[in-house]
Amino acid sequence: MAKENTKYIFVVGGVISGVGKGITSSSIGLILKNRGLNVTAIKIDPYINVDAGTMNPTEHGEVFVLGDGDETDQDMGNYERFLDVNLTRTNYMTTGRVYQAVIEKERNLEYKGKCVQVVPHIPMEIVGRIKKAATDAKADVVMIEIGGTVGEYENILYLEAARMLKIENPHDVIFVMVSYLPTPSKVGEMKTKPTQHASRLLNGSGIQADILIARADTPLDEKRKEKLAMFCNIPMDRIISAPDVDSVYDIPLNFEKEKLSEKLCEIMGVACKKPDEKNWLAWKNFTKKVHKNKDTLKIAMIGKYFETGDFVLSDSYLSVIEAVKYSAYAQNKKPVISWLNSTDFEKSPVKLKELKNYDGIIVPGGFGSRGIEGIISVIKFARENKIPYFGLCYGMQLLVIEYSRNILGLKDANTAEVNPSSKNLVVDVMEDQKELLKKNVYGGSMRLGSYNAVLAKGSIAENSYGKKEIIERHRHRYEVNNFYVEELEKKGLVFSGKSPNGKLMEIAELPKKVHPFFLAVQFHPEFLARPLTPHPLFTAFIKACIKNK
Repeated sequence: MAKENTKYIFVVGGVISGVGKGITSSSIGLILKNRGLNVTAIKIDPYINVDAGTMNPTEHGEVFVLGDGDETDQDMGNYERFLDVNLTRTNYMTTGRVYQAVIEKERNLEYKGKCVQVVPHIPMEIVGRIKKAATDAKADVVMIEIGGTVGEYENILYLEAARMLKIENPHDVIFVMVSYLPTPSKVGEMKTKPTQHASRLLNGSGIQADILIARADTPLDEKRKEKLAMFCNIPMDRIISAPDVDSVYDIPLNFEKEKLSEKLCEIMGVACKKPDEKNWLAWKNFTKKVHKNKDTLKIAMIGKYFETGDFVLSDSYLSVIEAVKYSAYAQNKKPVISWLNSTDFEKSPVKLKELKNYDGIIVPGGFGSRGIEGIISVIKFARENKIPYFGLCYGMQLLVIEYSRNILGLKDANTAEVNPSSKNLVVDVMEDQKELLKKNVYGGSMRLGSYNAVLAKGSIAENSYGKKEIIERHRHRYEVNNFYVEELEKKGLVFSGKSPNGKLMEIAELPKKVHPFFLAVQFHPEFLARPLTPHPLFTAFIKACIKNK
């Protein structure tokens, strides 16, 4: 059972998508945690996909992998980073997952022959999952972000579940609406009407918001607050101005200036302890570094998930970007990241020379054949020109291909993912994946979640971590082919991290005497980087970039 009097805070969005519900939920969670409450968080995604694993990053942003291997929405990463906790699949919900569970229960006669209906059985399943997350975390407060925008058809059943939970626990369920107030340039005045409509749409679902987070370009004035209070039926002191800020890490500070944690504690009827000064000071000092660092580092991010129509979607690599920032800020540097499309280096190899303008190069994870020859040429350039290089997942596999082609002389070296007929598959599909691929079983079937690795003594990897054994999160189907490992090592490539049984190559690097920083990992270290505890490998990379600068 959930803790007695566990509080549930639902966060819903109004007017536009992408209004900042995830960061709002994360920030509220942080300020309540700082008041001594045990907080956990749930993300509800209203799409039919069972998880986020099969979606293209340019469609939905980054796929964030939890320690237990669940492939989730990027907001789960925000929760983990802000709250400094490790969440599980219990904390993630999709419509596909909910329906799948209800259908399985029906097939197993768990409804004892009843007619299984969309209402109430789907909302009941949702409520049950929310309570389980609360129980597992022994939470005082559960933050529940409902994806999408109020008024969307996909949201209805989740709002119904929230309403039912409120009826069951009238003093323990709170609603926060995050809504957008536009200021049309030709009008020159902030408009409240869209938010008024959103509030009434929410009322139409039987829900009244307790707190309104008013997102806008600029701070809210008193006149706007008065209008919103009158037409949204919310007291003025519970309307929180949330103007655009330079950094998302300023948002908890802004919320505390507005005394949001005190107001939430009052609504929830819980004791509002004094903030933990030590933790709060650490967060404030971190945000100061975000703003005050003027000394820049130029980092080139080479990828292929940037373009979505006429726009650039950096969300495809959100965790990598944040991991770079944390390590750079800790070294009192400001990272300036440039998005370089790998296909550009295929069309125009002369562009490789422009890489000399950067202090370091990162190749993040990815799938498929598009743009990989461009990435391989970038890796070769970084190796030959002693530019710090950090490869993540696919970035390691392509490093091994580059080294095999240009140092071992295996000109057709490739990965089975791109060219399965190559005579030298230095990167091959994992044995346990072969049958899955034959059966077209793709969803949730990769090597996912946390695994151990043992580090080589005296390696860059071991020196960076400061320990011999590590645990990191994975998301891949292909691996370095062990047939070529001995030959690669003879030619100078060091596999400095291996699985405990020695069969899976986890980290590849060149010794420092050969290259200042030429290192790549099969896992995703970015998933464990936190604002106040940067990841050691990203920090080692940043330090190498500083020396290269």
